[in-house]
Amino acid sequence: MAEPARPGEYAVLASETVHEGRIITLVKETVAMPGGGDSVREIVRHIGAVCVAAVDDEGRIVMVRQYRHPVRGYLWELPAGLRDADGEAPLATAKRELAEEAGLAAERWSLLVNSYSTPGFCDEEILLFLAEGLSPVDRPEGFVVEHEELDMTVERVPLDEAVQRVLAGGIRNSSAVIGVLAAAQVRAAAPELRPAE
Repeated sequence: MAEPARPGEYAVLASETVHEGRIITLVKETVAMPGGGDSVREIVRHIGAVCVAAVDDEGRIVMVRQYRHPVRGYLWELPAGLRDADGEAPLATAKRELAEEAGLAAERWSLLVNSYSTPGFCDEEILLFLAEGLSPVDRPEGFVVEHEELDMTVERVPLDEAVQRVLAGGIRNSSAVIGVLAAAQVRAAAPELRPAE
């Protein structure tokens, strides 16, 4: 969670919803500046997402290659998805996404990282989980592969190679960059992780 502003700082003087969609809402807010005056901010309100760094017993991380229209190309990513199911806890969403996108379940789950994707204009928070003890599982009942997921490919990449892909610019999705580097650090240094729930 972000550190709150001190009382009187950055108070919202006016707020207007410019667009309301299924995933995002665009809001224009007039904000009081601590040095005096005010400023208008355009903010994207986002429903939030989860991402899964799934690492198998051989030290390989599960990557998916998916088309992303805003950047007009394919990106290597980690299994991930929107928190768009009413009442579904983040860990349940992560488990569902891992099953849907990679056909996998995991025995052990930890909360790896919290990340604001682009806090300069968007409040999207991504909860990134570490999943270990992987095993094959059927896709959830009722799940239909469609749209960009029709030609999505899944690959297990050795963590060292995935780190090199990040540093070489081959992995550019921010959650994947964070997840790969954090998973590699966990493997190298075994830091204490937070529980998944």
